[in-house]
Amino acid sequence: MIVEHLSLVDFRNYATAELALHRGPNVLVGRNGQGKTNLAEAVVFLATLGSHRVSSDAPMVRDGQEFAIIRARLSHGERKVLAEVQVNRQGSNKARINGSPSKTNELPRYAHVVLFAPEDLQIVRGDPSSRRRFVDQLLIQRTPRLAAVLADYDRVLKQRNALLKSARARGIRGEGLSTLDVWDDKLVALGSEIIVARQRLANDLQQPVADAYAAIAGADHRPQLEWALSIRGGDPEEDEDTATAPEDAVTPAAVAEQFRASLASKRSNELDRGLTLTGPHRDDLVLRVRSLPVKGYASHGESWSVALALRLASAELLRSESPAGDPVLILDDVFAELDADRRQRLAALTAGYEQVVVTAAVEEDIPEVLHAHVVRITAGTISDERAGGDE
Repeated sequence: MIVEHLSLVDFRNYATAELALHRGPNVLVGRNGQGKTNLAEAVVFLATLGSHRVSSDAPMVRDGQEFAIIRARLSHGERKVLAEVQVNRQGSNKARINGSPSKTNELPRYAHVVLFAPEDLQIVRGDPSSRRRFVDQLLIQRTPRLAAVLADYDRVLKQRNALLKSARARGIRGEGLSTLDVWDDKLVALGSEIIVARQRLANDLQQPVADAYAAIAGADHRPQLEWALSIRGGDPEEDEDTATAPEDAVTPAAVAEQFRASLASKRSNELDRGLTLTGPHRDDLVLRVRSLPVKGYASHGESWSVALALRLASAELLRSESPAGDPVLILDDVFAELDADRRQRLAALTAGYEQVVVTAAVEEDIPEVLHAHVVRITAGTISDERAGGDE
């Protein structure tokens, strides 16, 4: 898949923007704050229904406007698809596919993108929510219908938390909480599906991550991915020492049974805190190299190698499974963060994808193998500087 053309209206600093992208590498060059990352963010939004920079949609809408439009012409071999989303400052977003109204969660079926960004270091060094966000965005790309499951889980979780807070405030216990059982059923059904899908993804990523790490770092540090699950006891959200366990032979029924038992055991504590304390919203993906947790033990270079390996492994997984071909790779200001050796290794590993979009403040940071089509961004103005390669 490639993005042939991107159009924006009232997105970030752009009142309007038109960007033609070519097959192969594309380099967007501009000083910080000029709008190059905004272009990358718009393409990523179509694929993941979210931003890698902010947790809500409102900041992506230009000041003074109520909504923004992202429109992209995508090429899937001989097939062309026009994907469009209206990002609303408030309320639900709206989508169109080839001019016809569509559900927003249909967009990832058509837009396949893997983003590399400086924020990726937070995947390995940040709190558990960073790792959950990485996994869930990849889940949506791999299985688009999970976008609805994740959204429904979030909605049920908010309802259940509101009920727990209300019960705490009113001193309700025991039989007075019959409505909580209804929300428990919904939470278990949706949450079990998410847990199983996340575990399956971690298993499928294991070998691609190991291969990518060795290619980037030039060393075999045996990277590992394991889920620490709150339904097994402990709280990965608050306790970094929560144990992990092998994920073999996990079934939805077994997960649901564990989830329900965990809810029962933690109910008293949940009522005291007015908060749901078990479920996929409190799980953590534990990353290790040399059998040690990356967070707290890995060097800066090792941490970057793990972060890049996670993204490369994601791209390889989507590449192997998608009938649409390669995902678009977007490398947003990544090369400035890397030493010369990792720059060259990353460039060599990504250059062979159908389409690569690189943003940089300093053109010299980009290895020559990725130089084909260069676009300069200045204060929201887009201009081709030179073009070459396969167009």
